[in-house]
Amino acid sequence: MDLRAVRPYLWAFVLALFIPASWVLELVRADGVLVFAAAGAGIIPLAWFMGLATEELGKHAGPGIGGLLNATFGNATELIIALFALFSGLHEVVKASITGSIIGNILLVLGLSMFAGGLRHRTQTFSREASGIQTSMLLLAVIGLVMPDLYILSQETTGGAVSPGLLRSMSLGIAGILLAAYVLGLLFSLRTHRDIFNPVTEAAEEPHWTVRTALIVILVATGFVALQSELLVSSLESARTSLGLTELFVGVIIVAIVGNAAEHGSAVIMAFRNKMDLSVAIATTSTTQIALFVAPVLLFASLLTSQVMSLDFEIFELVSIALSTAVLAAVASDGRSNWYEGVLLVMVYAIIGVAFFYHP
Repeated sequence: MDLRAVRPYLWAFVLALFIPASWVLELVRADGVLVFAAAGAGIIPLAWFMGLATEELGKHAGPGIGGLLNATFGNATELIIALFALFSGLHEVVKASITGSIIGNILLVLGLSMFAGGLRHRTQTFSREASGIQTSMLLLAVIGLVMPDLYILSQETTGGAVSPGLLRSMSLGIAGILLAAYVLGLLFSLRTHRDIFNPVTEAAEEPHWTVRTALIVILVATGFVALQSELLVSSLESARTSLGLTELFVGVIIVAIVGNAAEHGSAVIMAFRNKMDLSVAIATTSTTQIALFVAPVLLFASLLTSQVMSLDFEIFELVSIALSTAVLAAVASDGRSNWYEGVLLVMVYAIIGVAFFYHP
């Protein structure tokens, strides 16, 4: 066996040991914190293998279909975790994880990528036009997420009663518009204006896996992600109580980082290799997928539960998302990055993290 062929996957195989470990801990009724930590660690390599298999399928299918596959499966792990939380009635955790994924991709992932790339390259460049379009899509999402809270605020200000039914209907209508914007965004980025998002024509990369192998890996990894997500969610309340953390902090910081960890690593590696366009694309595309695709899908999925979720996020969450979007617009405006800009982004994320930690 060629060890050089296995070496890139070694870290994933090591972390995969947490998968059986988490179930053993559950069977022996170990402390919820241990079960939660092991289940979360086990999800990280599974998400990475799903991403790798999707990438291999894309090489077989060509750039158009490949881009669609990456867009569809890009946030599959986060979606699966959120669905289990949704059907467990943890609506606040679901909404907090949406918030965490958005601010995490903008500030933490992009910040670490700029820092890592800047250590090796004095200044890096990326497409201002592509990042500008992604920022515009995020602004649309922010407007959509703010509207339900504006309705609640206006009712409270005038002394009127907040109608739960009206709030749900408004949320579903907004979710439908956001989903339509996402579909049209796919048409724009993968079909009519593909040159903006793929400005450099490179030779097609040869796939290392067969289509059958890639499909098997996706199916197996998805199955295990579902199992691990069930364990993660079932142990979440016990772990949260033991650690004295709020649902808001767990959703915004911990669950979001676990769901995005593999993707985070990919963006940082691309930046270190001076592929800053790709690194920025990973971070910003993942963010818009969460805001325009995952959030609406979760809202429509809640129709299958006893309590329909609405888009009334906490003001604290909305302000954090809006500030993160403003920071992205400022940083991406010149199409250039350096290590210090990366540090500043990570520091903004740290400030928001501290604020969420102390938020009751």
